[in-house]
Parts: sequence; C-alpha cells; structure tokens
Amino acid sequence: MIQDPVFPEAATGSVEPEATRRQADVAESARANRGWWDRNADEYQVEHGTFLGDDRFVWGPEGLDEVEAELLGPPEDLKGRDVLEIGAGAAQCARWLAAQGARPVALDISHRQLQHALRIGGTFPLVCADAGALPFADASFDLACSAYGALPFVADPVRVLTEVRRVLRPGGRFVFSVTHPIRWAFPDEPGPEGLSVSASYFDRTPYVEQDEEGRAVYVEHHRTIGDRVRDVVAGGFRLVDLVEPEWPAWNTSEWGGWSPLRGNLIPGTAVFVCARD
Repeated sequence: MIQDPVFPEAATGSVEPEATRRQADVAESARANRGWWDRNADEYQVEHGTFLGDDRFVWGPEGLDEVEAELLGPPEDLKGRDVLEIGAGAAQCARWLAAQGARPVALDISHRQLQHALRIGGTFPLVCADAGALPFADASFDLACSAYGALPFVADPVRVLTEVRRVLRPGGRFVFSVTHPIRWAFPDEPGPEGLSVSASYFDRTPYVEQDEEGRAVYVEHHRTIGDRVRDVVAGGFRLVDLVEPEWPAWNTSEWGGWSPLRGNLIPGTAVFVCARD
C-alpha cells in the first residue's frame, strides 16, 4: 500500500482538515489512520489501481518490481512459504505472492481497503488488524513484507518490528519500504518548487491533519535514516540491505510528490531488508 506522503490530499468532508506538525501517540495515530484509509480507500484504488495492478508487487512509486528486485528471494524459492503482507491495501502484493506458490496472509488496519481486496479476489486470508498487535502465533511465517504499509503511520515503529520478529520463524526475512526520510526536508511537490529544502530533516514532529475539534484525522511519522536503522536493530533484526530505488526512464507518471524530475535528483523511497537470526 503506497500513500501520497508527506502531505496527502485532505480527508473527505465539508471542511478540510488543518495541516500541522504536532505530537500524536500510538492510539491517536492508529485511530486517525484507520478512519482516513476507510474514507479514502475508494479514491485511492481508482487513482492508483492501474499502476499497482491487481497482482503486481511494486515497492514504491518508482516502480521497483519484486520480479526484478528479488528482495524476498528468488521467485522460485517462494513456493510453499508462509508470507505475511502488512498494510496490504487491496492485497496486490499478496496476490502476486500467491501466484508464485506462496501462502500469503494480507493484513491491513482498514476494513475498506480489504473490501477492495475481496472485490479483486483471491483465495488467501484477509485480516483486519493493527500491525502493532499481530493476531498470529509466534513463528507463524517464513517471510513478511510491507510496501509503504504501517511503518510510515505508526508512533512506535519498534513495537511493530518486534511484533513482526515474533511471528517470523528463525531465518525469516522482513522487507519494508517507506518514504525516503530525506523527502521530509522538501515540499511535497512534483515540480521545481519541490527541489528546495524547506524544513529540517531532523525535525521528527509528526505531520497531522486535524478536524475543527483538534482531533487527528491523518497522521504520518518521520524517522531519519539513522532512526530507521536503530529501530530495525531494536526490533531484533539484522539489517541486510538498504535499497534506494532510482527513477527508471520508462516511468513518466507523477504520484503525489513523486515525479521524473524529482526522482532523477533525490531518492523517494527507502527499502529495508531485514533478517531474523
């Protein structure tokens, strides 16, 4: 599931929410983002469904495809593996995994996103749950993955990483992609105006959209590259690789602040490949 960070379109409603930077704890972040994705799932799938496909595994707006990247391992090695997709949205990645012979489970906090997964179809389980409290037994999966799901939105990423490690078997791998942290220093604009630094990279204050009563309706959390690495280690993983996809010549599309102009100059996505020893 790929969102339009850092500043997504306003949530639906008669009054547009106020965009601000303020603290938002675990509960507020989860409540706000569950509601945001339930309200905006239809529009998201209409706008981005063609790019994502029904059964394609794309790590980010650059179009890095797991078929070529093999960050979870060679496709032929996925057969028979139990795989958890976190923040699955319409479960496009899980559907691709199933086609390789894997046994995926698609999890998302948004019920409406999972309804789109049902609409597209598939024989694998769909689970509506919070990534910080995974409803699975210890050592249930061989692999876990998350394409822009959960990690950008949670106030306590170590809690999520610890949970993922718990449900992975020894030797398992967790691969997740997020907005590249450097992007938080730039405006979320695809054109030339998005090429000048406008904020401190080191300001970890969350981006929040709130209603007239001050209640958060969308929350996104910023972590520096160093923070992400430390989170991975604190969650009990070993960092195997950090992939920063380059913008390919074939991709002429814009997605929120992503564009060929910006993509050829600064990274937009960071993919963390983590091992559970």
